[in-house]
Amino acid sequence: MIQKKICIVGAFATGKTSLVARFVHGIFSEKYLTTVGVKIDKKTVNVTGKQLNLIVWDIYGEDEFQKIRMSYLRGASGYLLVVDGTRHNTLKKALDLQKQVEEVVKLAPFILVLNKWDLTNDWEIQSSEIEELVHKGWKVVRTSAKTGMGVEEVFQSLAENILER
Repeated sequence: MIQKKICIVGAFATGKTSLVARFVHGIFSEKYLTTVGVKIDKKTVNVTGKQLNLIVWDIYGEDEFQKIRMSYLRGASGYLLVVDGTRHNTLKKALDLQKQVEEVVKLAPFILVLNKWDLTNDWEIQSSEIEELVHKGWKVVRTSAKTGMGVEEVFQSLAENILER
C-alpha cells in the first residue's frame, strides 16, 4: 500500500482539526480544542483503483505568538492551506504561510480550503480575491466541516494530485 504524508496548515481556529475529524471519523464537534503541536491521523482512500494511506498531520494554527515548526512539514507529499471565510485575516495568513511551506516542501501540491462555508452570511472574503488566486493556478475548494460539504472531495482531490506527480 502506498503511504503519503499530508499536512493541514493555516491560522488558528480556521477549522483544521474539525476538517480532519470530519474526514477521518465522520464527526463534527462544536467544542473548540486548540491543537498543541501536531495531531496525526490516518485514512485510506481509493485513487483510480489504488489504495493510498494518507497520514494526516494536523499542525497547530499559527498566530502572532507561535510560528509553525517547519520541521513538521518535512516529508509531506502535499498540504491543505485552510482559511476561515468569516475572518479575512486568515487569508492573508494563508498567503504568508504558503510561501513558508513551499520553502520546505518545494512544489508539493496544495489546495486552498475555504472553510466554514455554512456561515456565508458572515463571509469576509471577496470572490474577486479568490478568482485572483485561481488565475495564479491555485486550486480552491469550499468546505464546511460542520455540514461535511466538500470535505471528502478536498482530501480526495489532494490525494489524486499527489499520485499524478
